[in-house]
Amino acid sequence: MGMAVLTGKVIRFDEVRGYGFVAPDDGDEDVFLHVNDLGFDKKLLTPGTRVRFVAEEGHRGLKASRVQIVDGPSTAAVGQNVPAGDAGDDGMCDIMSTTELTTEITESLLAAVPTLTAEQIVLVRRSVLAIATKHGWVED
Repeated sequence: MGMAVLTGKVIRFDEVRGYGFVAPDDGDEDVFLHVNDLGFDKKLLTPGTRVRFVAEEGHRGLKASRVQIVDGPSTAAVGQNVPAGDAGDDGMCDIMSTTELTTEITESLLAAVPTLTAEQIVLVRRSVLAIATKHGWVED
């Protein structure tokens, strides 16, 4: 794959570790984002921030380079879903979009095992998303 210019939303960026992920607007796999590819202060990169970037094939999958901010986070912050066990009076669970579930999986994996590589995170997410799709837990 060559280089492609894409836009998307930051779903996670860890200032301390200097990396995170962008969910492309076209719905493809999340793209790894590293502080070395930013031409601006990393503090501006918060969940929900829209960015334009070049997607390049890296050693472990797609990697964002030449990252530019398009606009700040939306008012509906990424990952603000109904808390588990609070899905309303009917006792049913939430049905999430693939993007919402992917964001939650990424956050949970990085919180639980901060040393995971981007490749490992992508592989686990694919597996969990396949299960969620099979059981109807996600819809787009």
